[in-house]
Parts: sequence; C-alpha cells; structure tokens
Amino acid sequence: MAQLRSVSCQRSIKLVYYSCNSPGNSSGLLAAASRPLHTDALRNRQQHLIQQQQQQQQQQSNHHHHQQRLLQRHLQQQLFWQSPLLGARCLNSAEQQRQHAQAALAESKDEKSTAAGCRPKGAARAPPNFEGTPQRDPLDVSFNDPIAAFKSKTTWELVRAYMVYMICSSEKLVEHNMKLLKVARTVLGSKLFVLLMKSSFYGHFVAGENRHTIVPTLERLRSFGVKPILDYSVEEDITQEEAEKREVESSVSSAGDDGNKDAGALPQYHVDKSFADRRYKVSSARTYFYLNEATCERNMEIFIKCLEAVSGATFGTGITAIKLTALGRPQLLLQLSEVIMRTRKYMEALVGGQGNVLTHHKTIKDLEQYYAGVHDNKDVQQFLQNVTSDKEGILHLFPWSGIVDEDSQLSETFRVPDPTTGQMRRLISQISPKEEEMFRNMIRRLNTIVKTAAELDVRIMIDAEQTYFQPAISRITLEMMRKYNKNKAIVFNTYQCYLREAFREVSNDLEQAKRQNFYFGAKLVRGAYMEQERARAQALGYADPVNPSYEATTDMYHKTLAECLRRIKVMKDSGDDAGKIGIMVASHNEDTVRFAIENMKSIGVSPEDKVICFGQLLGMCDYITFPLGQAGYSAYKYIPYGPVEEVLPYLSRRAQENKGVLKKIKKEKRLLASEIRRRIFRGQIFYTPKGNYVPI
Repeated sequence: MAQLRSVSCQRSIKLVYYSCNSPGNSSGLLAAASRPLHTDALRNRQQHLIQQQQQQQQQQSNHHHHQQRLLQRHLQQQLFWQSPLLGARCLNSAEQQRQHAQAALAESKDEKSTAAGCRPKGAARAPPNFEGTPQRDPLDVSFNDPIAAFKSKTTWELVRAYMVYMICSSEKLVEHNMKLLKVARTVLGSKLFVLLMKSSFYGHFVAGENRHTIVPTLERLRSFGVKPILDYSVEEDITQEEAEKREVESSVSSAGDDGNKDAGALPQYHVDKSFADRRYKVSSARTYFYLNEATCERNMEIFIKCLEAVSGATFGTGITAIKLTALGRPQLLLQLSEVIMRTRKYMEALVGGQGNVLTHHKTIKDLEQYYAGVHDNKDVQQFLQNVTSDKEGILHLFPWSGIVDEDSQLSETFRVPDPTTGQMRRLISQISPKEEEMFRNMIRRLNTIVKTAAELDVRIMIDAEQTYFQPAISRITLEMMRKYNKNKAIVFNTYQCYLREAFREVSNDLEQAKRQNFYFGAKLVRGAYMEQERARAQALGYADPVNPSYEATTDMYHKTLAECLRRIKVMKDSGDDAGKIGIMVASHNEDTVRFAIENMKSIGVSPEDKVICFGQLLGMCDYITFPLGQAGYSAYKYIPYGPVEEVLPYLSRRAQENKGVLKKIKKEKRLLASEIRRRIFRGQIFYTPKGNYVPI
C-alpha cells in the first residue's frame, strides 16, 4: 500500500512538472499550484487496482483448481472403467492414463479458446498457430487403443459405424446391395431415401455432397492430425451391355484393329469383348467408360474443382486422386502401352538380355556399333541423335518427353531402324489424324490439371488401372514428374504390388528419377483388379501378371517399400535431399504399416522428414489412420464426395470390399463396441470431438 501511494505521488509531481514546462503554457505553474492533488480520487484508484489484482489471482487459482479436479476426475474414471467388474479390456499403463487425462485438459482449453474468438459462418479456418511443440500422442503399434482410434468421432458416429459394419458382415445383404438400394429408393421416395443414406452408408463412407459441405469434415480431420486425398466419386450406373458397347467402340482405331494381325502384336493390349466391362470382378476401383471428348472435358473440370476444394481447406497438405481413363480415349492408352512393351523387347534384343536401365549400361557407341552396317542412313543418324543417355548409359531409345508435348505426333515418334536394312519401322499401329488430336487433348487436360495443382500447392496422385493400360499411364506420369517435380513432388504414380513386375517397375522409375534429377512420388497399393487380370490372361493366352498368393503380394509390397527406404537412406547418408523420394504406404494391413514404421526407425527416417506417409479410405481402418496422425506421422484419408444418389455405385463397392475383409471388420467392430461402452459408463454420450493436433 505504501509503495502504491509513493508511485501515485511521483506521478502527480511529474504531472505538475510537465504541465509547467509545456510549450505555450506560461501560466502553467500558477494553474498547477492552484489545483489540489485530489488525494481522495488517488486513494480510490489505488483500492480499485488492488481489487483487480486480487480478482485476477483468484481467477487463476480457481482455474488451477478446476484443472486439478478435471485431471483427478479423469484418472478416477479411467480406473473405474478398468475395473474387472465391467469385463472391459483395459489399458493398464499409468502413462496412458496420464496422456488421456492431458488430452481431456487440452480439449477443455480448446473449448475456451474457441468460445473466446468467433469467425463468420462458413468462413475457412486459418491454419492453427501453435507455439512450442504441437500435441502428440504415443503410438500403440498394436493398434488396439479405442480411445486413440475414435476420439475424432461423436458417439452417434460410432453407433452408425457399428451398424454399417454389422450389415457388411452379412454376405446376402452385401451381394444384393444395389438391388436393395434401388428398391429402398423406389419405396421411400427421394427425400426419405437420401435421409436414410445420410444416416447410414453414405454418412459413413462419404464426406458430403459438394466441395462446400465437405469442409467441416476436412477441418475435423486436420484437427486430429489427418490430411485428405479428395475424390469426386460420382459414377454412371450403366448396364453391362452399355459398358461393353462403349469400351469396344472407344478401344478400336478408326483404321480398324489390325494390331492383332501384325507380326509383333501383343494380344494383351487389344480389346476383347468378354472383358470390355472393366467392372467385371472388380469390387473396389472406380471405373470410367469413354463416351465423348466433351465428357472428358467435364471430368477435367471436376478434377480441378477437387484441387480447389482441397487447397482451400488443407493449407498445402492435400492431395487429389485422378484416373487417366477419365481424360481420354482408352484406345490411345492401349496403343501406347503396346509401343512401350515392343520397345522393351527391341531393347532386350539390342543388349542381349533385360532391357531396363538397371540391368544394362549400353552407351551410344555400343548402339552405333549395333547399327554399323546401316550407319550412313540419314534416318538411322537422326534416330541416334534422339536417344536419351547419360554417363551411365542409354536411358531411352525415344525422347519420351514428346508424349507430354502437345505438339508431337505419336505416329512419327515411335519408329526404330531395322539393324539389317536401316529401314525405319513403326512400333505403334496406325493412328489417324483425329486420334492424334484426341491424344493431344488428353495430354492437354492432364497438363492443365497438374499446372493448377502446382499453382494451388496441392499434389496429384494418378491412380493405377488395368495392366493393359498401365505401361502408358506410368510412362505419361513419369514424364509429368520430370516436367513438374523439379523442386518438390507434385505428381505421384501408383504401383500395384500384387503384380509380379512391381519391384522392377518401381526400381526402374527410381533410377530414372535419380539420373534425370527430378522428385519421385509413389503410392504403393496391393491392387484392385486381381481376379479380372487372371481371368483375362488365361482367356487371351498371355502370362498371368499377378503374384500367385496373398503372401507373395505382401512380400512384394515389403520388398518394394524396403527398396524405396534404402534409397532414401543412401540419399540422407550422402547429404543429398532425401525429400526427392516421397512414398505413400496406402494399405489397410496392420503388418505392412508396422513394417514401414519399424524400417523408418531402423534407417533413421523420422515422420518430420516428410518422405513416408500413410493412407486409408474414409470409413475404414480408423484405428490405424487416427493413431498415426495423432502420433505425428503423416496420415491421409481418401475422401470421396458427391450427391447421394450418384455415389451409389461407390457405396456398393465399399460394401463389397468390406465383405472381403471380415477379419479387419471384426477388429474394428470390437474397438467400436469398447469405445461405445466406455462413453456410456463415463457419461460421455454427448461427447464433442475437439482436436488439437497439427498434421506434419
């Protein structure tokens, strides 16, 4: 009190001094001397300051006691829930109890901070500005913690998920799901049917109807450390006859399908009516059927809208998935795929063995010697000038960059000299000028999408498709990487590890990225077309491209992932930028996820290096995705969206896929039931998810 009085007196004296000496105030001293110091007012001010200080101290004390009580209550509830009388599976670790209690306190703080500041309705949330270390949870690599798995869900969402998985466990319901959905739509009418879907399958597997309604879902995912891969999942519900008709018409050149009659024809890369409906024996992959160029333009616009949506809600961490069969005529991909496989055979004859960049080191001089008898031929000389090579040897016989150049002609690009006569022969079947224009349009659409992605700081994942399209898709994607992945990975390719050639394909592409100095991005999946691929290979008489067993596929996946990690380690050890290789482990298999985590630790790759990320589908394997995101790993959810009645084919596939993974459903159902019971006994039925995590 005495100190406050002293300070007040000093302030009064200074006031008198400054008023006396202020410019233009010659009578200041007299005026100041004639004014009393108002000691009563000063005393009241002092008492008011003291009261304010006491109130602040009391509020801090109350807040501290509130936190202590909340911590104590959560610990007591945790112990109560772990009582053997409840028969629940318990988490006995004291460290886990402490972590869950701290998470609850963080939620309490987040509620206060949210209440303190508001934002306009519908406005995008700004990136959280966290000071210090962001919230991180310990990772249970057994993925058996229901709290970590479902803290991002309301209790109603848990109940809905449990109901959906119960239905997916019934083979009869799943087998006839599309018929049942159509009957329900007829009986209930449009409005009631939409309401039913939103409260069941659609609400569980789909984020929303358009780019605006999905924003709350994306924001909630982000608040729990999970990022999105966006996909507009509207599909045409066409009959088998219509699908076959479209595919056959769009897979044959206007010059006719004479490719099968050529001496070097590869039957795998020609349409067959028996397998023209590419949905045959495929339960998980989305399928596009070519109708016309206008449809492809519309698909391009949809993909661009996906990019804009993910950019606006993810602050540069989002991804959009696209399929090349949505952007152009499939016949062109078939012809380009056949060219690539013919080129490999030509290269194998040239080098006397495997014709890929890892297994030979033939130089331009070796090639000149191979053509020694016809070296004076102008066409041969021009061909040799266009060969792509470096100090380690020949990379490509053709300037593949031409396929992403909108001014190049396919029919003029893929020609090789006969080593005996020097005559140039085409490796691609006849392409009409109209079809050349269609190919250039497809490449233009893809270039437009990737340019937009680069401008919006969003990444593109080009999905894998059937093996008869895949050589062309991979080659185009790799050239897009070389063109756009100069400073960071914008374009990612997808590799299906159930294929026998998966390891070799990834290794070759990694080598090309290294030698041509661009960032390499890959999504590793098991694959979606196994039954169809096997049946087609047997029917058309070519080698089965699929691994013989599930175990062989797992081995291929792990071998391929290990090679990617090995190369990352080599780059780190040499001081190079390890970020030049980016891998997404897109798997619902726990063992594969654990394999990736263990190998990351063994070679010294941390989540913060941002070279390995994990991805699962929305509505599936939440017990893997969310613990990873909350522990600081780069975790993604594949987010479909679209109008309810137009995504029914997608929902049908999800039901079919869940039927095939009953073991995973069994575990997810057990964890869901455990978390629902826990919330009921804790009185958290109306639990509101509030995350405080920052995706890396």
